[in-house]
Formats: sequence, structure tokens, C-alpha cells
Amino acid sequence: MAQPVARGLGRWWVDFERAGAVLPAGPVVVAANHFSHVDPVVVGMAIDRPIRYLAVDELFGSSRFFDALIHWLGAIPMSRTRAPLGALRTALAELAAGGTVGLFPEGVRVWVWGERAPKRGAAWLARRAGVPLIPVAIAGTERVMGRDRHGIKRAPVRVVVCDPILSADYAATEDPAAAMTAEWHRRVDAALQETYREWGTRPG
Repeated sequence: MAQPVARGLGRWWVDFERAGAVLPAGPVVVAANHFSHVDPVVVGMAIDRPIRYLAVDELFGSSRFFDALIHWLGAIPMSRTRAPLGALRTALAELAAGGTVGLFPEGVRVWVWGERAPKRGAAWLARRAGVPLIPVAIAGTERVMGRDRHGIKRAPVRVVVCDPILSADYAATEDPAAAMTAEWHRRVDAALQETYREWGTRPG
């Protein structure tokens, strides 16, 4: 129920465009860059399947309505300060059941793409579950509801679904999770640079 409603709300909020690869069948880890609170919605619109997000627990507690909304959308609360063992077990169980789990490797919403080095949690989760890691590049949501905005402004948004990153291709590297994370950054960066060059501006 949550996904169709979120997609409907998303199309009201943004001028949405999807580009890139077809999502492979079966369980996947989706990892996107992060400009805005609306990013989970537009990723869900691009993926077009139920998706559960690992969401830091500091997002919860400020509003009963917001807490209920995040839970309804399928969030998995995850501690930023303690080892998130329970959240990771839930995410692995979701993948083992054939589901889709989403993360934002930058960890927080950023002002400008590239200001924070990506964390390797998405790559670790994909390797541990033996599923593809899907890089997703989100362009334009900083104008819809970026860190400096308190309301929502309708604006063009493009979501580029990149080709899957397969952990087997990095098994021989010294640090597979680090190599996969670096490749995630490279693919998202390339997609963002192409989009913003076409738009005549810069990422973020």
C-alpha cells in the first residue's frame, strides 16, 4: 500500500524522469546519493518495487506523525552511535526473503555532492547477502526540498539507475567492500555530472 501512495505523492511533488538500467530480478541493495528528505520517495518511484530503507534512529522521536510515516514506508531504524546489529539482521532477512533494501552511503543529506566520503555499509550488506549492489544517482531533489528548504518546491528530478555492481567481481581485491564503494562513487558521480552538465549547472 505504501509504495503506490508514495509514488503518487512523488509525482505531485516533482517533474520526474527515470533513466539508466533495468533493475535485475531478485533481491538487491540499492544505494543512492542523498540531497533531500524526498530522496527515498523518488528512489522508490525509479525502482518501482517495495523497498525498505535503513534509516538512522535520530530521525525518529521528533514527531509521532513523522515516526508513523517512516515506519509505514518500511524504514528499518539503525543507530548511528552503536553497532547496528539488529538493523543489519533485519536487512539481511529482508534480502534473504527476496526483498530490496535501500541505503544512502553518504550517511546524511549533503549540501554538495562529494562533500562526504561514502561509507561502505551498502557494499558490506550486498557482499554478505550475495546480492547485486545498485548505484542510483539522484539529481534535482536539492531544489525540491534541500537542506536549506523548509517547504517543497516542484522542480525537475532525474533518477539514474546504474548497472549492478557484483561482489564476485571484487573478490580478489585487497578490500572488496572498499573497492565496491569506490566503484559506487565513480558510477554515481558519472551519472550526476552528465545530468547536471545537460542541465547547465553543477551537482548540489
